[in-house]
Amino acid sequence: MTAHDTPGQFLDGYAEILADAASTGRRLTRDELDSRRELGAQAAASGHGWRVLVGEHLATARAAWPRTASPDDVLSVIAQAMDAFADGYERAQRLVIRQEEAARREFIDDLLHGRGDPGHLAARAERFGLRLSRVHAVAVAEGPAKYDETDPAPRRVEDALFGRFENRRILFTTKDGRMVCIAPGDQDDVLTHFAKQAHAATDGGQVAIGRPRDGAVGIGHSYEEALNALDVAQRMGFGDPVLHAADLLVFPVLARDRQALLDLVRSTLSPLEQARGGARPLLDTLTAYFDSGCVAAETARRLALSVRALTYRLDRIHTLTGANPTDPTQRYTLQTAVIGARLLNWPTRPL
Repeated sequence: MTAHDTPGQFLDGYAEILADAASTGRRLTRDELDSRRELGAQAAASGHGWRVLVGEHLATARAAWPRTASPDDVLSVIAQAMDAFADGYERAQRLVIRQEEAARREFIDDLLHGRGDPGHLAARAERFGLRLSRVHAVAVAEGPAKYDETDPAPRRVEDALFGRFENRRILFTTKDGRMVCIAPGDQDDVLTHFAKQAHAATDGGQVAIGRPRDGAVGIGHSYEEALNALDVAQRMGFGDPVLHAADLLVFPVLARDRQALLDLVRSTLSPLEQARGGARPLLDTLTAYFDSGCVAAETARRLALSVRALTYRLDRIHTLTGANPTDPTQRYTLQTAVIGARLLNWPTRPL
């Protein structure tokens, strides 16, 4: 809005139209209606509020009221003019909203994927409530369904988030069907509250929180860490409602050299396929054994086996692989291979 943009200037010709049309009882012409629509669009683009503009129209109508015209004719002209003006105003507002949303979506995509000049991103970020000179962390929530910002679940989460942290510099959005929250890295309470609300709104969905990182590029890295944490949780069967990428760093490290991981799983665990029933029962035994801290009684309980039956399975694994899962010096290789198998979805997916 510029200094000379006043509400009154968007009523240009209104008094004349009112006097002429009301005095004859005629309807407004197409050109007159188009002029009202154009002025309504200009008023919206200039940022004027609707209440102020309505007040200006009523004040002008009162001052220019044709004394010789019937009240019904005057009111009919006012209604036609205001309806056309409102039509132009609303159309322009919808266009502005679409343009704002497109700009916001483009900014979010660039920010999360690390595209564009960091300086330009920082300038755009101020418009959307972020200060990229600070350290930020990103939390990503994934539920049973895909969401966009118009769905009830994201709206509930957003209302709860900004209802509590109205004055914080945070950004909430949806991306690829997930909910995303970006907050200053030293404000753990924001992301904790987001995780709680998102978990509830998605009926038990998972939330992953990336590590705090510097600058615009850091936000993209934190976002990727959160996505990777969700992927690891799915592959590994982790059911925790909140995952912290900092606690799962070993898994991306293992997966980074895929060929080395394939070789480890193949050389260490492929002999299990010789067992009756295939590799799956013995692999599940190893998984439960390591997850229970290598405690035989707890492992047997989880697998609904007797301790004797569990001992037989562990001996069979030792015989087939040559590695003894009960020996601390050999356990590490087996456990790493089991983690690799889960990351690679083996044996469901052949190596």
